Amino acid sequence: MTTERPVLALLASVLASVLASLVALAPAMAFERTEERAPCAEHAPLRRPFFGDTHVHTTYSYDANTLGVRNTPADAYRFARGERLGIQPYDELGHPQRQVQLRRPLDFAAVTDHAELLGEVHICTTPGVVGYDSLMCRINRRWPLLAYMIVNSAMLNFDEPVRYSLCGPDGARCREAARGPWQAIQQAAEEAYDRTAACRFTSFVAYEYSGNPFGNMLHRNVIFRNAAVQERPTNYIETRTGHELWARLRTECLDRDDGCDVLTIPHNSNISGGALFPIEDADGVPLDAATAALSARVERLIEITQHKGTSECRAATPFAEDELCGFELLPFARMDQYPFKRWWTEPPRGVHAREILGEGLVQEARLGVNPFKLGMIGATDSHLGTPGLTDEDVFPGHGAGGDTTRLEIPRVPDRLFFNPGGLAAVWAEENSRDALFAAMQRREVYGTSGPRMVVRFFGGWEYAEDLCTAPALAASGYAGGVAMGGDLPPRPPDGTPRFVVQATADSGDDGRGTVGLARLQVIKVWLEDGISRERIFDVAGEASNVGAGVDPETCLSDGSGSTSLCAVWHDPEFDPAAPALYYARVLERPSCRWSTYTCLREGVRCDAEVPPPADLAYCCEGETPKTIQERAWTSPIWYGPPAAVVATRSLPDAD
Repeated sequence: MTTERPVLALLASVLASVLASLVALAPAMAFERTEERAPCAEHAPLRRPFFGDTHVHTTYSYDANTLGVRNTPADAYRFARGERLGIQPYDELGHPQRQVQLRRPLDFAAVTDHAELLGEVHICTTPGVVGYDSLMCRINRRWPLLAYMIVNSAMLNFDEPVRYSLCGPDGARCREAARGPWQAIQQAAEEAYDRTAACRFTSFVAYEYSGNPFGNMLHRNVIFRNAAVQERPTNYIETRTGHELWARLRTECLDRDDGCDVLTIPHNSNISGGALFPIEDADGVPLDAATAALSARVERLIEITQHKGTSECRAATPFAEDELCGFELLPFARMDQYPFKRWWTEPPRGVHAREILGEGLVQEARLGVNPFKLGMIGATDSHLGTPGLTDEDVFPGHGAGGDTTRLEIPRVPDRLFFNPGGLAAVWAEENSRDALFAAMQRREVYGTSGPRMVVRFFGGWEYAEDLCTAPALAASGYAGGVAMGGDLPPRPPDGTPRFVVQATADSGDDGRGTVGLARLQVIKVWLEDGISRERIFDVAGEASNVGAGVDPETCLSDGSGSTSLCAVWHDPEFDPAAPALYYARVLERPSCRWSTYTCLREGVRCDAEVPPPADLAYCCEGETPKTIQERAWTSPIWYGPPAAVVATRSLPDAD
């Protein structure tokens, strides 16, 4: 025993030294407290990933309400925390005919009901309120799908929407009626927020700004940092452009002295017709530096995936062939095209995130500020009040856009080109509003298509080649460079950027089972001769056999793939004079798509003498993919020649 004590003391001393070194290398506290709450008992100086959903609709959204959704924001937050929830259809006694539940609770969520028709929903569903007996409200209650088409389309699909007469002169009645739902949204977020030291769940007050002029989707989720929010949400009916939205948010939130802070997250750029990120106004006047700076200050993230498709990239460009861009890619350019296949057109340039990020480099070279400096997250866009419900094998649809689940349980729960959506992953010190919001502002976030992969991405100039095997990878990553979402530090003489990508497969402790990782990639976008270019680099894993891994006839996995992958990679084509950005893409081994699970659940046999019913014919036709490769996308890391780096760090907070 006496000989063991010195050894134990020595080990304790070494351990204490290592821990002290880790703390010393940890990033400085990156957020300030703006609200009263108990400090979180669990605080990670080197940050940890939190998974959530920042795009959720409930019965307060007009489209969800007319399609039979009855769940409220309070219900949505209970679901996010792990409670079981009923969804439509409902029987004559009001009992839900389906039940759903997350296999693992979320860490955070934001209910983002549409701002545009909050008042109309309240008036048409509240007996005794002035306007309840109006013609439009009676149509809403008697023929809800017709009301959805008339109101949602006739109002929001035009560049100059006008409210219906039920709203009274100048729409004042509907604006006033929206106050009640807006207060209820805030109250639900407050009640769901865990302010105790346990920090089990975080909710954000939020809404969605939604317009579809000429079928082009101009939607943004508006997320507030704390309980200090706008008096009422900004809507497309009265505020027609993103630039006007940001100006309203500055006046009604950022310029206040009560701690109000906010960011916006655009979504579905894939079906925006190129109008979501304009580089000139309606009169052809180019974007100016002041507007670009305001954009850079407020708009920090982009939703890379959700149930209406993935927005990363197009499969073929003049500079790169990327077969992986076909993942959950919608086959049409605008949302109003989807019911009519003969109307489908190819999306124009400027609708995919990779193109938008590249255009940011172009605009930065012109203006000195990057208006499209965006981190990447995922979300569901659930219209059932079910945040985080991304499981392919139990996908119930999303209760939006012509869904028939108001009256019946469909055999095929959604349109075949839609999908369950994804999740947002946020690297933060703790699960509190301030910590998560600060992480979103600095873009230390990534998106997944559903699985909870853990992904690190660092960039610097002098990372060791063996960093992947080092016990203090994260500490060294922060100490030697920047995390995802940041700007590379100033370049040393003859420096070439190095990047560290580390990914761990979803643990599978939700019953899904672990699906191994296939490979890691780094995608580079850079500016050359005034044009943004792109290239894909495989940096770890096996690209040659990614088609293996699952039997689509049973959806059973062969258990192959890696539980973790890591690489230290340097850019072999680095040009110190060319602005550039880099992000990582992590690919799982193949697994079954939701549509395949539906075929199995319905017992479809393609070798049977009797063909399957019409709605299940796709099971045997081969056009709908049977498997998918779930994935994650990190926020980029940017490089700029010295003058550009100074500009992008100073201008976003300028007037």
